[in-house]
Amino acid sequence: MRVGIAYDLKSDYIAEGYTDEEAAEFDSEETIAGIENALKANGFKTNRIGNVRSLLSLLHNGKRWDIVFNICEGMYGIGREAQVPAILDVYKIPYTFSDVLVNSLTLHKGLTKRVIRDMGIPTADFVVVESEKDINNIDLPFPLFAKPVAEGTGKGINPNSKINKFSELKKVCLDILSQYKQAVLVETFLPGREFTVGIVGTGEESEAIGIMEVCFRENENLPEGSQESKIYSYNSKANYQELVDYVLPEQEVINECYEIALSSWKGLGCRDGGRIDLRMDKNGIPNFIEVNPLAGLNPVHSDLPILSRIAGVSYNELIGKIMKSALIRTKFNEKQQGRNLI
Repeated sequence: MRVGIAYDLKSDYIAEGYTDEEAAEFDSEETIAGIENALKANGFKTNRIGNVRSLLSLLHNGKRWDIVFNICEGMYGIGREAQVPAILDVYKIPYTFSDVLVNSLTLHKGLTKRVIRDMGIPTADFVVVESEKDINNIDLPFPLFAKPVAEGTGKGINPNSKINKFSELKKVCLDILSQYKQAVLVETFLPGREFTVGIVGTGEESEAIGIMEVCFRENENLPEGSQESKIYSYNSKANYQELVDYVLPEQEVINECYEIALSSWKGLGCRDGGRIDLRMDKNGIPNFIEVNPLAGLNPVHSDLPILSRIAGVSYNELIGKIMKSALIRTKFNEKQQGRNLI
């Protein structure tokens, strides 16, 4: 079976003049090689496609694949994560992970939380700030938490994201509006423990593959001069080996988190594999923070492979489970593939 790999290579964007943070969601050569090697280990033939522009060029020249392993994040627009799925839909080429609707919806954290809230799943109260005039209309008790409405990898999140008074709220919102050119999600701050749950599968076939708690180290263990607080930010994700420990929580908490994560995953219509981030409120109830339908897949450093390792699932097994879900969902059978499903 011919599997094309669609991806955004971080070094290409850095070479074009983008900063590390602007290109933070894109993938390293290590990640692409890891995915390619895992696919080959699972019996697939691979072909590197590259980004959306490369995909368009290859399709125009008649190139086709049995299925595309899509991890493209895109660069522009609220539908940037849906660009490759939309193109592949036009050409009737199957692909891994979520579809156009899900990738468009879930990039917007505010719209996603509205759907989650309507499903009765716990999530912090929130407002979306579209412009400066919206700030004065916020009627949520402090402390609050603010972040860009459509970024990933902790971009736009830092120790200032936790807000204790109106002057801080106004400054943070104006900074995000100016720097990221997008709306701001302002939420009631969740003071409890933070978790991320890995999920593989689609619909009723979905299962939680593992979980890890994000535990910040005590200040004396942080690098000298660090201003990091217990906020899972862009900086703490990039420097997790020095700042945080990933641990397995107790079984009762695991059960609660799995139930909420799976309900969220199924309710939003996510497919094949990804992550749900949760944080406890003041009463110890896990709340939905956000979903990652295109979760990072670096074999060493990304959260989904890390929590899978903690659960005893190797990287090759993880990629195999993702592919199995996609092939079952797209109705490939063993005879069509000429190989056994994992």
